[in-house]
Amino acid sequence: MSIQTADNVKRNDQPARSVFQVEAIIKRNSPINKEYHLLNVDAPQSILRCKPGQFFHILCPARAAHQPYLRRPMSIFGYSLEKGELQFLYKVTGNGTRALTYLKKNDVVNLLGPLGIPFTIKPNWVNLLILARGVGLATLAPLAQEANRLERNLITICSARNSDVLMSDNHFRKLGAEVITVTDTEGTSKMENVRHIIEDRICGDGIDAMYTCGSNRMLQLLQGIGTKYAIPGQVALEQQMACGLGMCQCCVRSFYCGKKIVQKRVCRDGPVFGLQEAMAW
Repeated sequence: MSIQTADNVKRNDQPARSVFQVEAIIKRNSPINKEYHLLNVDAPQSILRCKPGQFFHILCPARAAHQPYLRRPMSIFGYSLEKGELQFLYKVTGNGTRALTYLKKNDVVNLLGPLGIPFTIKPNWVNLLILARGVGLATLAPLAQEANRLERNLITICSARNSDVLMSDNHFRKLGAEVITVTDTEGTSKMENVRHIIEDRICGDGIDAMYTCGSNRMLQLLQGIGTKYAIPGQVALEQQMACGLGMCQCCVRSFYCGKKIVQKRVCRDGPVFGLQEAMAW
């Protein structure tokens, strides 16, 4: 069903959007490593008209051992209008996400969305760079899907503690991206090394836009590089949310707006923001 919210009203440069609440049938819900699960659901066409960077608010099932009270915001990992499929990659961290792991094939899950402001790929942005770590790679996966559709050049730097928890690298390769993996155990994930990798690309074919998610260190690194080389970019922010619609004010945080610092709601004004707009934490 369509829900009348503030997101049905046009704001800034974003088109008017509708939010839907649907019951989706589980196709598959399985672990991909020790920490993360991949959830695939059959989804109606109404909610599949989503964009990279948007998210859904998921009603986690209540069980005897797990009694989640609030919905959980979850970034879109993949979507396909042709297959009628929606995917979420989630990390098991508490009652809500642990309760999700008990969902089986043909079970039903309640989804609210799509929500939030998506990523942008401008027409003159040809050479793109993604830098992310952990679940941040899940948020950026649909952006790689869109870059592939638009036939843009994409470099993805995937960071992790070790190769066992490295995620989405093969997924990005299948989408035509050049993938560079860096890990803590190999000593390659230090920000100074990542800086050298990015600057080498800037001096080579060049980079038109940069994207990241989740990590404060990565945000600060790309902000510095963006300022030095005048390269624009965007960041998707992770934040605790209660309603996901902008009413509860739970996800408010500070942002740069010119010379001022303003307060914005991550769920409604984001979760995607300009790279230089976001304040490091």
